[in-house]
Amino acid sequence: MSDARTKISEYVDELISVPRAHVRMEMRQDEKGLSLMHDGRALVECPLTREGMMSAGFMAQALGAKIPPLGESTPVRASTGLLFRAVSIAALDYTKEESMALLERLLEEADEQRGASSDAV
Repeated sequence: MSDARTKISEYVDELISVPRAHVRMEMRQDEKGLSLMHDGRALVECPLTREGMMSAGFMAQALGAKIPPLGESTPVRASTGLLFRAVSIAALDYTKEESMALLERLLEEADEQRGASSDAV
């Protein structure tokens, strides 16, 4: 992850194309940055840059997860709809002012989705 921009895998499109209530993932942090993984494949790679860590932090917030300590990983479980919003957040260009309005809306939607899925039991 030497690139300064967050990388989104094409595998994400494949994963979210079939709606699912629960997708098991893993959030990992290493000396290069933070990655969101599914079945050993990287979905999102956020580099250790200012923008990359903003993406990582907001993505984790959307997923309702905490960023793991350096060298560790955290299990994450989310619906494909929630994953779509988290990936959209990671893809935002935080150097542009317009991204903050989109971020606010996507975080609200993610919060509503997390609340709805836990209330539906």
